Amino acid sequence: MNGAPFWCVCLPATGTDDLSDEQTTEEAPPLEQLPLDAWHRAEGARMVPFAGYEMPIQYEGIVAEHEWTRTSASLFDVSHMGQLSISGENAAHELEKLVPGAVTSLKEGRMRYSMLLTEAGGVIDDLMITNAGPHIALVVNGATKWDDIAHLREHLPDHITLTHYDDQALLALQGPKAGEVLEALIPGAGELTFMRAGFFSWDGVPLWVSRAGYTGEDGFEISVHADHVSKLADALVADDRVRPAGLGARDSLRLEAGLPLYGHDLTTQIDPVSAGLTFALSKKRRDIGGWMGHQACLTRLTEGSPTVRVGLTLEGRMPAREGAKIFAGEEEVGIVTSGGFSPSLGHPIAMGYVKPAHAGDGAELEIEVRSKRLPATVSPMPFVPHRYFRGS
Repeated sequence: MNGAPFWCVCLPATGTDDLSDEQTTEEAPPLEQLPLDAWHRAEGARMVPFAGYEMPIQYEGIVAEHEWTRTSASLFDVSHMGQLSISGENAAHELEKLVPGAVTSLKEGRMRYSMLLTEAGGVIDDLMITNAGPHIALVVNGATKWDDIAHLREHLPDHITLTHYDDQALLALQGPKAGEVLEALIPGAGELTFMRAGFFSWDGVPLWVSRAGYTGEDGFEISVHADHVSKLADALVADDRVRPAGLGARDSLRLEAGLPLYGHDLTTQIDPVSAGLTFALSKKRRDIGGWMGHQACLTRLTEGSPTVRVGLTLEGRMPAREGAKIFAGEEEVGIVTSGGFSPSLGHPIAMGYVKPAHAGDGAELEIEVRSKRLPATVSPMPFVPHRYFRGS
């Protein structure tokens, strides 16, 4: 690890990641291996290319892992994510020039979801920001982390230090039993509430633990040095309530939770207002401005967006996938950006962008799948209620 001691930096929850970022051509660079690569293979994982890494997509099966996460606790490896920190005089103030979320008011140990934006308001990446005391910690998507690092280096002043913790692994323990599991292993960790984080020590190993995740379930992110991650993973799955889970279940869970996936539901061609992420644009900062993309977002807020992100439910078994066209009668009104079969609901669901006139809950639309028009209904998100732990 470079820079300051690990315990000074809180490295929390993951954001989304792009499941389409598979290196499949001969021209693609060699895939990197996760610190837990051998562990995954020993556990029976099927590995696939993803975000420049070989990563587990499933172990016993996507549906089984999805359902286990909903009822117990699953262990996901998200070590491909970028774990960064910025430090230096007025680091929080300088970061606020690049993101719409408030950073200077973020109390120590608190986390906030935000985005890096272009001047035109397009989403470069979505990320998690944590006030870790002497540092501001960021967790960015694996598929975009090098572009994010380049963007930050270009726009942050020279006196701000940007550190990439490339020797840290990141585990996500997710599910309704995650709190009791982690509390039994790491006393005190279970007392964290949603979007809070802190330093812990386990068997002499320093950890940063945050109560957050991207499944819609209660859960934690655990940042640990790569040298110790296998030992920690063994200790977690030794608990009968915990099983390993792969990218497949992570994707179906986040879709049910209505959480956007970067590279699909969010891109540089999509702004936060159109994406329905105005909660990440704090009202005070909307009024004051001073952040990249502010004017473009303000225009969207005042004049409206040509398309907006909506949830869609379908009947039957056939899912609508990314790129499927959405129709109102004979008029093409939008496109699907994420879709799949919902194990929890027993029918297909999707997210997409449609013209505002067709975005109201209950609107009846059709999605073209394999030259057929499938009935679809605009539905509120999340499809499955979030179960974050905010305290007793």
